[in-house]
Amino acid sequence: VQLQASGGGLVQAGGSLRLSCAASGRTFSRLIMGWFRQAPGKEREFVAAIYWSGGSTFYADSVKGRFTIPRDNAKNTVDLQMNSLKPEDSAVYYCAARYGAVVVTAVQYDYWGQGTLVTVSS
Repeated sequence: VQLQASGGGLVQAGGSLRLSCAASGRTFSRLIMGWFRQAPGKEREFVAAIYWSGGSTFYADSVKGRFTIPRDNAKNTVDLQMNSLKPEDSAVYYCAARYGAVVVTAVQYDYWGQGTLVTVSS
């Protein structure tokens, strides 16, 4: 599976930003698509994930109610819609994929896109 992330940038606190991850390659059956983020000096942390086939979604507590992870089967993309952004959301965001079940630890994801920087100014 190849992943290509895009959409980062600079936004003011309270604003919105949408990231996109385009997937290609192997079958998407049983594929889990996830978003992680990593701020300077911190570990990579789980943000959200979605079952490609069924569409069930999972979110970190820190982003629940503010972020959503919509997918577009026709375009083979999974986005991360980020609303009500806070300065603490600033990080490099990565899309990732694995087969099987949703997990929240980065090392258990096998496929990674390049990171895209999100900066939220106060």
